[in-house]
Amino acid sequence: MRRIPRGIWVLLSANVVIALGYGLIAPALPSFARSFDVGITAASAVVSAFAVMRLIFAPGAGRLISIVGERRIYLIGLLIVAMSTLVCAFAQNYWQLLVFRGLGGIGSTMFTVSAMGLLIRMAPDDIRGRVSGYFSAGFLIGNITGPLIGSALVGFGLRMPFVVYAVALIVASAVVATQLRADDGGERSGTPAGGDAVALATAWRNRAYRAVLVSNFANGWASFGVRVAVVPLFVVDGLGEDAALAGVVLAAYAAGNVVAIMSAGRLSDSRGRRTVILPGLAVVSVATAVMGFTSSIVATVIASAVAGLGSGLFVPTQQATLADVLGNRVRGGSALAAFSMASDLGAVSGPVVVGFIASTAGFTTAFVVTGAVTTMALLMWLFAPETAPVRIAGKTGARTRIPDTDR
Repeated sequence: MRRIPRGIWVLLSANVVIALGYGLIAPALPSFARSFDVGITAASAVVSAFAVMRLIFAPGAGRLISIVGERRIYLIGLLIVAMSTLVCAFAQNYWQLLVFRGLGGIGSTMFTVSAMGLLIRMAPDDIRGRVSGYFSAGFLIGNITGPLIGSALVGFGLRMPFVVYAVALIVASAVVATQLRADDGGERSGTPAGGDAVALATAWRNRAYRAVLVSNFANGWASFGVRVAVVPLFVVDGLGEDAALAGVVLAAYAAGNVVAIMSAGRLSDSRGRRTVILPGLAVVSVATAVMGFTSSIVATVIASAVAGLGSGLFVPTQQATLADVLGNRVRGGSALAAFSMASDLGAVSGPVVVGFIASTAGFTTAFVVTGAVTTMALLMWLFAPETAPVRIAGKTGARTRIPDTDR
């Protein structure tokens, strides 16, 4: 089995720290905003500002990567988030906190898009699925452990999690700067360190790329948006349970993710991307819709775990598909930025739309609509081509790099 390149391990380690920090400040941020005597809506706006700025600045991040390169933009993005998080700890009023979190969103989209570009360029063709699985697993580990650590740090004051996260990001930046060589994305297997950027219009000609965008939008909608913003409300208002049990439902989703993520990447490398993505999307669609019909906390926990299992199957595999389509001899540019924007758009719009539906038509309809969104992604994948590299006589060759124009 081929070894994972050293540069990828550096990125994976930094990813754990980044994800840990997201979870680290999650318990403190809403309460910190409320400490400035603002209402729930204003406090929620601080959370949304980060995601909105990620969405707005993603095209700019893609253009910067095309000009400057992934490694530099990755480091600059990390430092922007580190500095903006640090000054959040010293914010003196609500508006300062709102602006600083918005700046953090800009840095976040810079290192997110560039990290994906670096992984695509560094990962050997035949282990892209495994690398994507590790990347998703690192993010998951950080998101699970971060809130636990953050809740403990809140005991030292609402500002402390921001300081700790900022310091951790500065350390991570130093590690990446010293351990990730400028040629890590290129010298392996003769790939040039530079390369032309892939335009969105070029990537769009491939049906698999279009399917990836739709499934990433669905993932942002269901996993990052509805799961975080609406599921806890369903547990409390829909089922009449204690708010603490909402954490159990979310933990069940994470557990399902853990079970599926690591095996999904390896399986997609050996059996093909569609073989893993299609069942994953089908499971998420059904389990999410079924959740709206549950009437007990036990049934809700089971539905959440099954949805997490499906998500763990298709999320790392769609990232590997993106790498298959773009190839490792070019920069992702606007094609990579669009991938990031798709998830952010889903995460921003999902809670708003589904929250409105839940308040007017009920939670059952809201979850059915979310299941329909993932079903739309499933339909796109039914007509998408297989992109996993072809193995012939023990050798691995690319199946596709952009072509497949609406066959």
